[in-house]
Order: sequence, then structure tokens, then C-alpha cells
Amino acid sequence: MDVPELLTERTVLTALAALAVLGMFVLLCRSRRVSTSVEDAMLTALHHVTGAAPFLRAGMTQESADKTAPHLRELLSCVAVGVVDADATLLSWDGDANQHYADLRGKIEVTLRDGKREYIDHTDLLCDQRPCLMRYGVVVPLEVSGEIRGALVIISGGDRKRLLRAASEVAHHVSTHLELAELQESKEKLAHAEVRALRAQISPHFIYNALNTISSQIRNDPEQARDLLMEFADFTRYSFRSTGLYTTLADEIRNIDRYLILERARFGPDRLKVQLKIAPEVLPVVVPFLALQPLVENAVRHGLATKPGGGTVSVVAEDRGSEALISVDDDGIGMDPNRLDAELANAHLTGAHVGLGNINNRMRATFGDDYGLVVETAENAGMKVIMRVPKFAPGVLPLPVAAFDEPAPGASAQPSR
Repeated sequence: MDVPELLTERTVLTALAALAVLGMFVLLCRSRRVSTSVEDAMLTALHHVTGAAPFLRAGMTQESADKTAPHLRELLSCVAVGVVDADATLLSWDGDANQHYADLRGKIEVTLRDGKREYIDHTDLLCDQRPCLMRYGVVVPLEVSGEIRGALVIISGGDRKRLLRAASEVAHHVSTHLELAELQESKEKLAHAEVRALRAQISPHFIYNALNTISSQIRNDPEQARDLLMEFADFTRYSFRSTGLYTTLADEIRNIDRYLILERARFGPDRLKVQLKIAPEVLPVVVPFLALQPLVENAVRHGLATKPGGGTVSVVAEDRGSEALISVDDDGIGMDPNRLDAELANAHLTGAHVGLGNINNRMRATFGDDYGLVVETAENAGMKVIMRVPKFAPGVLPLPVAAFDEPAPGASAQPSR
């Protein structure tokens, strides 16, 4: 399943969650006394539903259950709410009547095994506590994609019919958010896989050629060789870092500069000319990790390397109000647009232009379908790749610099150049 499909399914599930909330609104409003306004009931329900939602998105963990259970108990106005995982382990219990949890274990195991709701009447239990707040209890399954992920235990001191209806509504609401959590996890795993694919696309020939260039300088210009080795170390350290899906444009530009320094040392400054024009206002803009370096590498390898006499690669980043407009342009050999479209369509089979298609998919998945790459090219007319990046997007945050730029223990820090 690709990212657009994940996002579509996520949209549908979010809509279903909203409908479930409305259903709970109606249910709670009907259960209130006449003197309680419908508006108050709706606001109260909304408060508890929205309060629980962020924790449900964290999945079935003890921490999320501890934070979710109080909101669900307040939402249902019940005696207690318990959250159980798929292994019948009690993750959280909020409220009273916990002395009856042992009496409910059998019902919980049945629900987890059969996926059916189980009802408990207090009169069927042995209880020496007087008075006991429990009148009824129900165990409802939490089902995600056809599999039982756990169960809710709801203890009530009120109406039996209302308990059963409310329990089903709340279980559906919780299940929907758990499914959203799994979809988000799938989306993040896919994004990490795409970053790994981009790392694999960093040409082994580039690494070999860079090291070969450095070694050739050791005798003739040891100082130059040392500088190139530092650039190579910084380039690989950044490109192969293990964490973070996003970074700042400033970091991407810095890594592009390292790459181009190494390539210019190999090709020579006359064959590979570089133009960088970056507006300071857009340096903090957050972009997907490795969104630009593969575009620059594509320009050098496919656009300029085979062109007699070489050429120029330009990277321009402009401030366009709420967006940054970034382009990677070369005056190389270019290619037929129809051929490019065909190669991109079959990139998953042939491996051609994987970086270009990968970055296009990641841009659209991160910022929306309107933010795909625009490619302008023709034979013997170079190639220009344009991307628009919003200056702010919810949830798109760069990895703190210290998380990958701190030297390893025992290593000496090198001053930045």
C-alpha cells in the first residue's frame, strides 16, 4: 500500500470517528435530565472525546491506556473503565469496583477469543461489599482490520440498556483511533523505507570516485586531500544518519555543497561549474530528508558527466510568501519528456530515476498532492526540477542537530567550515 492510499484510508477512518462522536453526543444528550442543556452535553462529550484521541493514537500501550481510561470513564459517566490488551493483560483501570476484576477474567478471555461482547450482572457475582457501586458490566472487543487488539471493560451503576449502547459506541470510537495509529505507523515505516532506498541510490561509483580522487591528492596536495576527506566524512555521516525523516533546507544545502566540492575535485572546476543562490529567509524551511542531494546528483551524473566540456548545475531557493520555491537546474544533455515519463512509470522495475520518483512521492505524501515535483526537460536542453515547500506543515519537524551532529565519545569535534 503506498502513501496516497494510506492517507485516503486515514481520511475515511477519521470521518468514521467523527460520526461515532456524533452518535455518542446523541446518546449522552438523551440520557441527561431535562434541565441539562443539549449544548452542555455536547460540549462535555466533545471535551472527553478530544481529550482521549491523542493518547489513542499512540496505540495499545500502558501509558496510552492510563491516559485514555479517565477520559472514557468521564465520557460514559460510569463507575470504572478498564483497558486490556490482546494478551488479556490489564493495562489500566480507572475507577472503583476493581475487586471484581478477577470475576471478569473469564468474560474478558471469551471476548478476546471470540470477538463478541460479554455482559455481566452484579447479582450473578459473589460480593460481600455493601454497598457495591457496580450493577452491570460489559466487556467489548477492540477490533482493528479484522483482528482483536484488546478489550474495554466498562462497569456501570446505572441503566443496563444505556450501558450496552454506549459501550458499543465507545469501543467503535477507540478501535477507529487504534486503526489510525496503525496506519500512521505504516506510513512512517514506508517513509523510512523510502529514505533507505534513497541512501542505496547514492552511487557506489560516487563513493569509489571520491575516495580515488582523495587518494590521488595525498602525494601532490596533502592539505587538499585532508580537506576533501573531511568533506567526504561529513557527507556520508549526514546522508547515512539513522534517524529523522525531515531536516532543514540549510542542512540539505550544506550537504549539497559537500557533494559538489567532491565532484568538482574529480571533474575539475572548469568541467563542473556550480551556482548556489539561496534566500536567507528560507533556510529554516523544513524539507524531507535527502530531498535535494539526489536531484543534484542526477543533474551531475545524467546531465553533465557525458556532456563534452561539462556544464553548470544551479540550485536556487526563493522566498515566495508562505512557501519556498526550490529548483535544481543543469544545462546538460537533457532528455525527451515522453521517455522520462515512461522511465518514471517503470522505475520500480528498472531502477531508472528512482530518486526522482521517490522524492516526488515523499513530497506529495508530506505536504499534499499539490506539492509534487515539476520537471522541465528536452533533448539537448538540460533539465530543471522544481519543488514548492510550505513554510509550515503540521507534524513536519526537523531532527534536532544534536541528535546526529554530536561527535562520538572519545572523538574530537572539528570546527565547521
